Amino acid sequence: MFAAGAIQFRFNQNKNGLRRSQRLFPCGPIRISNTEHGARTSARSSWCVQRRQCVSDSDRLPRPGRRGPGAAGGMNAVCGGAARTLRVAGRHGYAAEFSPYLPGRLACAAAQHYGIAGCGTLLILDPNESGLRLFRSFDWSDGLFDVTWSENNEHVLITCSGDGSLQLWDTAKAAGPLQVYKEHTQEVYSVDWSQTRGEQLVVSGSWDQTVKLWDPTVGKSLCTFRGHENVIYSTIWSPHIPGCLASASGDQTLRIWDVKAAGVRIVIPAHQAEILSCDWCKYNENLLVTGAVDCSLRGWDLRNVRQPVFELLGHTYAIRRVKFSLFFSSVLASCSYDFTVRFWNFSKPDPLLETVEHHTEFTCGLDFSLQSPTQVADCSWDETIKIYDPACLTIPA
Repeated sequence: MFAAGAIQFRFNQNKNGLRRSQRLFPCGPIRISNTEHGARTSARSSWCVQRRQCVSDSDRLPRPGRRGPGAAGGMNAVCGGAARTLRVAGRHGYAAEFSPYLPGRLACAAAQHYGIAGCGTLLILDPNESGLRLFRSFDWSDGLFDVTWSENNEHVLITCSGDGSLQLWDTAKAAGPLQVYKEHTQEVYSVDWSQTRGEQLVVSGSWDQTVKLWDPTVGKSLCTFRGHENVIYSTIWSPHIPGCLASASGDQTLRIWDVKAAGVRIVIPAHQAEILSCDWCKYNENLLVTGAVDCSLRGWDLRNVRQPVFELLGHTYAIRRVKFSLFFSSVLASCSYDFTVRFWNFSKPDPLLETVEHHTEFTCGLDFSLQSPTQVADCSWDETIKIYDPACLTIPA
């Protein structure tokens, strides 16, 4: 949300140095100066501009900290309009993922203090008549940034966090985690469980510029992929090809990796800006989409990566997450630091189907239901998690 105007912040050093303060804006628009160690520019400074914008412009732009009515208070479930909503005070949402087993069950990875400092919480939610109810929650000592469900056990999940670790949780148990995997040396921002039969593998992507492969039954990583030249924001398994995964990075590339070859297959210079998210089409093994700090979504056909097969424009700030629909072959959704969730059909001349504006802060987490063709979940820094049925999916164009 700071593409149009720079923001300067001052944070004190802690055990992890300035790196932790950079979590606030993983799109690089921020120049961080430290009072004890002199001025220092963020490594992700491609968007660094001074906050010198006219009053009229700053008034119409969204600002961090802006809250809607009733933002204060503790944890309470409400159902506003068509959306089922749960507000969790003091927890800022980073990722949401539907259970592949239980209809409506949702996991949300959240962090205290916007993920800059403090703890993290894994929230397990179920729908009820009044909205959403909290089934279980687990706390961790650092912010949680992503979550993925097991593909062979309805109770098991893995999260990743700012201390460089992954955590294995069991929702059937009140305490946890069952296991912790700690090899990354910086924040782990992405984690994904393989969906192909015959594999029970997990992939993680970190700000230490590495992708790691894990077997949850083994206490250490199976292998490490190197090649990215900047932080890794997104890692995703192919739902079609066993042992094939994609990663998106601040080095402006989308990379396709082959587990069997233990190396990179394809490097795509997908944007001229940091790429914060990528996803694989569920209907086409050669099609991926990327979302970036340049506010664009681009589709890539792996058979010819010279140029994108589509480009979707409309977001006004960095795109934080993008997901393909599981039920409609050319439909996808994206959420952004412009507070919106947008739904697209890339096969249409006018691809934007709907813009949902029900958050008052950065919208970071997004997922399509695996059971319902119309159900979507998202989460935001405004401390709310929502499950809803957008009109464009209820009556698809």
